[in-house]
Amino acid sequence: MRLRVDPTSPEPIFEQLVFRVKEAIAQGSLVGGDRLPSVRELARDASINPNTVARAYEALEAEGVIVRRQGSGCFVTEKGSSLATNERKRRLDALVQRLVTEGFHLGFGARELRDALAERLSATPLPPRRDS
Repeated sequence: MRLRVDPTSPEPIFEQLVFRVKEAIAQGSLVGGDRLPSVRELARDASINPNTVARAYEALEAEGVIVRRQGSGCFVTEKGSSLATNERKRRLDALVQRLVTEGFHLGFGARELRDALAERLSATPLPPRRDS
């Protein structure tokens, strides 16, 4: 698995890595039980500092996206988010609010934002989620 980062992006590299792993899971190219590259492997392949990879893996582990197994590596968790439904909804609302705000400042209206979201959802083969 190849996780790409853009060193010229204003987004911190560790945040790019976190998003890329989550994106791969959402698209189904990573599934529960899959092993992620080691910190050293990923740092070498992406030409970034191992501490940056470690920080990204720590963030993913804290969110329950991956689990570390001593001596074996990091693996995608088998279950969905362990956050309570109210917290998950709060976070989703914050993401949607960010989309609306940024879209407005780019000059898009409500219909264009709805169309863009619908297009992205249809282009991303999200696997079915279990309610937790």
